[in-house]
Amino acid sequence: MPTTAMRIAREGKRKAIPKKLNFTEAWLTGAACPAGKERGWFYDAKQPGLTFMVTDKGAKSFYYLKKLNGRYIRFRLGGFPELHLDAARKAVAEYAGGVAHGFDPMEKKRADRAQMTMRDFQTYYLETYAKPHKPRSWQDEEKQLNRYLVGWKGRKINTISNLDVEALHARIGRDHGHYAANRLVALLHLMFNKARNFGIKENPAHGIKKFRETSRERWVEPDEMPRLWAAIEKEPEPFNDFFRLALLTGARRSNLQSMRWDEIKLDSKTWTIPGEKAKAGSAIDVPLADEAMTILRDRLKARKDDCPWVFPSRKGKSSEHITEPKMAWARILERAGITDLRIHDLRRTCGSWQAALGASLTVIGKGLGHKNIATTQIYAKLNIDPVRTSMQAAASAMVATAKPDASAAQGVANGK
Repeated sequence: MPTTAMRIAREGKRKAIPKKLNFTEAWLTGAACPAGKERGWFYDAKQPGLTFMVTDKGAKSFYYLKKLNGRYIRFRLGGFPELHLDAARKAVAEYAGGVAHGFDPMEKKRADRAQMTMRDFQTYYLETYAKPHKPRSWQDEEKQLNRYLVGWKGRKINTISNLDVEALHARIGRDHGHYAANRLVALLHLMFNKARNFGIKENPAHGIKKFRETSRERWVEPDEMPRLWAAIEKEPEPFNDFFRLALLTGARRSNLQSMRWDEIKLDSKTWTIPGEKAKAGSAIDVPLADEAMTILRDRLKARKDDCPWVFPSRKGKSSEHITEPKMAWARILERAGITDLRIHDLRRTCGSWQAALGASLTVIGKGLGHKNIATTQIYAKLNIDPVRTSMQAAASAMVATAKPDASAAQGVANGK
């Protein structure tokens, strides 16, 4: 037999989050998600079927809820406060009237979405899937779509055929390379899989034969190293230090651009790239060779206003870091008289020089933050010492090759 206190407690809970409420603009404005939940659902007492949803992030939306053909349907009417309460109630009343005469609003919504343009479909994909689930790569996907699908922006997605995608694949492969063409088709295949909920039954990107890809093997050869290093040293700050560190650490360009002082341990000479910034999703400890430490210590001395970035934006904004080194890289290549060398090839150069000095592939992979099924367990058993030794040897070898006179002088100073 429940006690009076227990009944009062239960009634208090029901009053705190009632099943139905008489919605008002003021209440909706102040509504919050119940503690411990990702979403809170509330139901309007005045207009049956009108539902209000609040997320734990504060996003608010109106939905229509109705049982139809033995199942509940619920679809979004619009966000609040963009969609006013009166308009939401009117929309639900109209839907309810249509449902009474056999109208299925979900079928209409699917049909409408099948008629959306590629421009709208791209926005839908990026906002509902790519940004929430691909925080490190959605911007690259957006660039792909904006670059290669310019002519498709106004097309309805239900008019795009397998032949269209095949022709696009061939054109991109001819004009921009096989790798770019294959990546775009893979992205379209994923996007159109998401369109099945819109009534798109056949994926137009399915079954496209991919181009054969050959892995790139370009790296800085020993005879190129002196010219490249000299050209980098002539580049104005901060790109002279940026590209030297790219060679000495083998780090990905994006990680180096966003390098922070709080990620660097000067005492242990280690740079820890956080998992959210690492491509593999887990933190990477990068040993810093003496030559890299010299560059970082010099930059630390010149640090201004406790700026968090090792390479702050040249616009003078401490909240931003450098973003695009391509123009600086083009000047360096022209100065060095080197062609067909990409920024990413500096990363491959660091690994190649380690391999040339006898380092194992496991040690090289650990230093560069590679992660694959076959070697993950071995990586976990390694400590950082053999990785540091390997990277130090490669860094010293590159600098010695690039600046033989300076290296010899250093050897005399050290009593060698």
